[in-house]
Amino acid sequence: MPILNIEIKAGTKKQTHIREALGLLKATFKGIDYQTDTYFNVHSGRLKLREGNIENHLIHYQRENQSGPRSSEVLLYKTQAGSAIKEILTKALGILVVVNKKREIYFIDNVKFHIDEVDELGYFVEIEAIDKNGTIGRDALQEQCTYYMKLFDIAENELVPISYSDMLLKTNILNKSL
Repeated sequence: MPILNIEIKAGTKKQTHIREALGLLKATFKGIDYQTDTYFNVHSGRLKLREGNIENHLIHYQRENQSGPRSSEVLLYKTQAGSAIKEILTKALGILVVVNKKREIYFIDNVKFHIDEVDELGYFVEIEAIDKNGTIGRDALQEQCTYYMKLFDIAENELVPISYSDMLLKTNILNKSL
């Protein structure tokens, strides 16, 4: 069953402010996850294998590129580190791009916060309001995202409309054309 997320991503240099705010709000700190997200060539949506020291999932999602809070439908499959799934997907689909990042993970109820340092791209914050079982609803998730954006003082011009994978693909294309 798909999980409904409303999420934002913003480029930021406010990591300290955001950490302090999360501390004051008694957010649960899950730890620092060193993640490798391998994106595969697919015809619909995005398919990535996340390999980390905390999170390991095969993730398929559909999401529009837009800079404000955006909706996505996510399918998750928990994987085991070191399984053959990466080799299988690589041979069957081919790799589109690989994203490496250091991710701090926090939770407040159903809202997940990431403070990311992404190789080749810099620093970001993500806010994901998550409805795992259809009981919260799109409007409430939207309100949660907007609330935390304001609390963290994230301006509209800091919002990023595309995924890290898209940013890296654009960077790679620009570098090849130079």
